[in-house]
Amino acid sequence: MNPSLLIKDATVVTIDNQNNMFEGDVFIEGGRIAALGPKLSRRAYKAAEEIDARGRVLLPGFVQTHIHLCQTLFRGAADDLSLIDWLKKRIWPLEAAHTAESVYASALLGIAELIRGGTTCALTMETVNHTESVFTAAQESGFRATIGKCMMDKGDELPPTLREETEASITESLALLKDWHGRGDGRLRCCFAPRFAVSCSRELLERVANLSRENGVLVHTHASENKDEIEIVERETGRRNIEYLKDLGLVGSNVVLAHCVHLNEAEIQILSATRTHVAHCPSSNLKLGSGIARIPEMIQRGISVSLGADGAPCNNRLDMFTEMRTAALIQKAIHGAETLPALQVLRMATIDGARAMGLDKEIGSIEVGKRADLTLINLDKLHTTPHPDPISTIVFAAEASDVETVLIDGRVAMRSGELTTVDEQKVIRSAREQWTRLSNTNGVLD
Repeated sequence: MNPSLLIKDATVVTIDNQNNMFEGDVFIEGGRIAALGPKLSRRAYKAAEEIDARGRVLLPGFVQTHIHLCQTLFRGAADDLSLIDWLKKRIWPLEAAHTAESVYASALLGIAELIRGGTTCALTMETVNHTESVFTAAQESGFRATIGKCMMDKGDELPPTLREETEASITESLALLKDWHGRGDGRLRCCFAPRFAVSCSRELLERVANLSRENGVLVHTHASENKDEIEIVERETGRRNIEYLKDLGLVGSNVVLAHCVHLNEAEIQILSATRTHVAHCPSSNLKLGSGIARIPEMIQRGISVSLGADGAPCNNRLDMFTEMRTAALIQKAIHGAETLPALQVLRMATIDGARAMGLDKEIGSIEVGKRADLTLINLDKLHTTPHPDPISTIVFAAEASDVETVLIDGRVAMRSGELTTVDEQKVIRSAREQWTRLSNTNGVLD
């Protein structure tokens, strides 16, 4: 059980239904928020530890809904390529070269970066093999994650170790579900993660749709990220990407679709009618030259949109501050300055992400009874001074380096800029060693 904790004199940005903000305190006990208010009595709320948060802003931890932790080691190794070439020439060969040790090192590197930037929860898609190493890294670091083994049973130019038999892919995913789902007092969960329609057979996708409903777990997949991808799906199925997924039962409130850059009117209507979630990854979409998603229109149509950084080789960082700022700025350039105001973007980065993951009753806002996944930010910096509107400052001026303290389940994962659940220098050394081994694998970067 994590010790009780009292955070004193913070600017508390609750992200509750009323978007309340106040100067005051938050008391944490048993890993949950037990009380909050303008001035909590130390006598009434005795805590094992107290944090002086004067001049700091307290937020719910960021929730990223599209990440590839297994790819963090590939940062900088796949630049200047569009999606299909990026996959075939770089990412798939590198993923095929992974070992259990390199996946673990990659995941821990990504988790450490996420925590440093105030992200306390992520929805991740890993590679075909060694997904248990990602679960292990998340468990040891105290991170909150819903993790899926990548599923791939078809496609051109796939390395042999990434092409699965349909039944084997399903069997392994179910085994991970049995072994890991609900571990860590619910911090760790499992999902089904078919990569995308291009690399998954119709049989696999139909089975995933049924199994996800039977087991009450999420489906996390890519959709309509790139025009070439859409053309391949249409050529093979005669259907647009979202229409094809609907035919298979892969839409609905238990489905998170990453990207959704190129949608027609009928596809937007499908997502709206089925309450399917969209994970928007603006930096990745720009860097891969994929395009700009119709986010304001989706939101207006009632589609749930949250944010993710995607993987390090197509971003090249896992920073929610970058994603918030970029998401807002690109839409303002197209639709006008009033589009995607700071508060709306901050909600996309917190409570909307929690809702997409089915966790909005547990995390995503600062409310009594919710788990204490919290981020304390120092805005007493040159680039954030003055800050008459803390929310605007966080979205448009703050940086990951401004994050001081991070709590996950009431446990301090970073205190005053120092990671407490992982050894940062050891993580860096291990990542360098494993990258050297991967990059020296015969033919992997040819």
